[in-house]
Amino acid sequence: MKNVKSKTASAPAKSRTATSGRGKKPVKTAYSRDEIEEIFRRFSIQRPEPKGELEHVNPFTLVVAVALSAQATDAGVNKATRALFAAADTPEKMVALGEETVRDYIKTIGLYRNKAKNVIALSEKLIADFGGEVPRTREELVTLPGVGRKTANVVMSMAFGEATMAVDTHVFRIANRLCLAPGKTPDEVEDNLMRIIPDHYLYHAHHWLILHGRYCCKARKPECLRCVIADICKAAEKTNAIPAPLVELPQQFMDPPLP
Repeated sequence: MKNVKSKTASAPAKSRTATSGRGKKPVKTAYSRDEIEEIFRRFSIQRPEPKGELEHVNPFTLVVAVALSAQATDAGVNKATRALFAAADTPEKMVALGEETVRDYIKTIGLYRNKAKNVIALSEKLIADFGGEVPRTREELVTLPGVGRKTANVVMSMAFGEATMAVDTHVFRIANRLCLAPGKTPDEVEDNLMRIIPDHYLYHAHHWLILHGRYCCKARKPECLRCVIADICKAAEKTNAIPAPLVELPQQFMDPPLP
């Protein structure tokens, strides 16, 4: 298929103001409510059951994996944590390993020295303050060393089934590039997305946006010919206005069931 230069590619899309029942403050977005509904409808057909791509066996190993994923790829983290989690899948076992041993397991991951220190520290805090169990609230999760708001949101969603919006580099880029929910900070983007995404799509929305950014709307060169929302997209750099066929993609690997 020949590239078709989008009519919107020459200038940024004009913003509209959208409101939502989840907040009174208006959110600037380039899309109408119907367009936002259609974007996530298509994502839901393309990936009916999107999965996080960090391997884990329980909430504790999920917390560790997400904390380790900062400035690292999921594939790189998975390669390092398979052996680590086989040796230590609880805070008690992790503390028993010790910082030096943890460091040896994760030395292929960026910033591994500081991350090993945080893994031991968060394990110790889980034992001391939470009886060895991962807390379920954002306020408690962010008290753990190495755990910020994004990590807390991922854990709340993937481990405990809460509808949250984890804003990583992909989600932040997509929200701003597409003029979907622009914001200067991850917290601002999170708040805007939470207020414009329809309730019935909210639970899976952060995974859809992450995967769209990782595999289609890539940072250096968006693959617009493969985009299922190319006709709706209002990104200034869009190079194609014909949507890719809307078909379900092959299933991702299945996360192990959490207890």
